[in-house]
Amino acid sequence: MATFDRDGATLHYDEHGTGFPVLALAPGGMRSAARFWDQVPWHPVTQLAGSHRVIVMDQRNAGASTAPVTGTESWATYTADQLALLDHLGVDECAVVGMCIGGPFVLGLLQAAPERVARAVVIQSIGLDGNRDTFHEMFDLWAGGIGADHPEASPAAWAAYRSAMYDVDHPLFSVPTSFLPTVTAPVLVLQGDDVHHPLSASRLIADGVPGATYVERWKDDALPAAQRRIADFLSP
Repeated sequence: MATFDRDGATLHYDEHGTGFPVLALAPGGMRSAARFWDQVPWHPVTQLAGSHRVIVMDQRNAGASTAPVTGTESWATYTADQLALLDHLGVDECAVVGMCIGGPFVLGLLQAAPERVARAVVIQSIGLDGNRDTFHEMFDLWAGGIGADHPEASPAAWAAYRSAMYDVDHPLFSVPTSFLPTVTAPVLVLQGDDVHHPLSASRLIADGVPGATYVERWKDDALPAAQRRIADFLSP
């Protein structure tokens, strides 16, 4: 993978194929990294690289990417990383695909830089629905796993980081629900339905974004049809 530096962070990314760019924001929670696409039913590289320039990345302190932990991090920090990558690659406009934590990442980009997102696919987004403790546990497991690599980070910094990510009151974490009706880009939503990816989050996005398309079944025997649906949606 290639790297670029931003404000003390070293972020790893890779590109596959040619054509209109697609930024693919991987599942994996706080460990969101390109390799996690290998563990889920739909893979952006295998499905899209024949017709698109697919850009994958490891988020800060996930996969091979590193960054200092300061306690000032928030969803906006990740959005800034992602936009910095597009700037680094000279990409002015792209499609964006996000799965799991990639759902809030996509919404963050739509809010911060709507002119740069031509269309968006959100696959089983995480969401808040009586499950905040599960996100605290996920964060703490991730932080515990990398804590030894961050002697600069105090307990207060880790606590502030976790709070900024998962103590917000927005059901979709990165943006308020009131933002959804302002989205003008076409959005395709694939349903989630488990503790981390509650059905309510998928429905909230699909119902809130004007003209959004909703796909209820996309795994197992429905996967081939869903693959075609995504490819058609992202076609120029």
